[in-house]
Amino acid sequence: MTVRQATHAGSWYTDDREQLDYELQQWLDNVPEQVTEVIPVGDSCPVPVKGIRAIIGPHAGFSYSGANAAYGYKCIDTQNIKRVFLLGPSHHAYLKTCALSQCTEYSTPLGNIRVDQELVQELQDKGEWRLMSTRVDQDEHSLEMHLPYIYKVFESRIEQISLVPIMVGSLAFETEQKYGKLLAPYLADPENLFIISSDFCHWGSRFGYTYYQSSEDNQPCDLSARDGRPNGVPIWESIQRLDSEGMDVITQLDHVMFREYLDDTSNTICGNHPISVLLAAVNHMYPKDVQNRDGPRLRFVKYDQSSKVCSAKDSSVSYASAYLWLPC
Repeated sequence: MTVRQATHAGSWYTDDREQLDYELQQWLDNVPEQVTEVIPVGDSCPVPVKGIRAIIGPHAGFSYSGANAAYGYKCIDTQNIKRVFLLGPSHHAYLKTCALSQCTEYSTPLGNIRVDQELVQELQDKGEWRLMSTRVDQDEHSLEMHLPYIYKVFESRIEQISLVPIMVGSLAFETEQKYGKLLAPYLADPENLFIISSDFCHWGSRFGYTYYQSSEDNQPCDLSARDGRPNGVPIWESIQRLDSEGMDVITQLDHVMFREYLDDTSNTICGNHPISVLLAAVNHMYPKDVQNRDGPRLRFVKYDQSSKVCSAKDSSVSYASAYLWLPC
């Protein structure tokens, strides 16, 4: 038995079991019973959402993104779920494909989660997959940061739940389509839940990304530290507009459109490949030319920034949570 250790506990989040349980419960309790959808703006829905098949959620340290992630997890209707597919980007290991875990369990300070080894083998038999070494697995935070919430929301049935961790590399568009097609049958199964791990815009010179648009009518530009405070809208507002445009594109459930948005803006959405695989899977199940008002629905329910950037010398990371509902 190989257990993936919770290597980021004690730094990115507390390693104290009681304290972690308390923090997660507080964040979940702070989510209203009726959640207002932020993209598209205006609608609201009661939580949990019946028929939910996937969520998108952040993977930063819990002091930054824990409260935001609670909105996605509060949307999950856990009653009939037996298996959780967890897709996260690779921040350290360079991959042009996707990789599966060789571990039998994933550890959290709350307890361990069993990896579905039979399903992992089934996936291996169906496509081109790399296998993560234990070191690569444990170095990656995008998967680990979702484990405490997974354990918490499935706590009463944790022995009945299995995990399928997937590290998603820097995929070409056609490769995203290939993995989307491969995973579509699993997304279609109402006993499966997909969790897509992604932060949104990483803004600032330390991230190599300083996109700025002073108004909707002006062309965007790149700022430098010497620009200080620009004359147009505050930088944080430009970032929010950029992210909102991206989130709106994602709600259209159009893989091609999302790729065009990324090509146009280069927005530093670190989980853009896992999100793209999800969109490709949905498009395989529900081609865009046959989608209708009763078809799949993706809605964002929370958006935050780590700080309100006003000066070009500053930096921030954006966090967003969403749910995907499917009619089948």
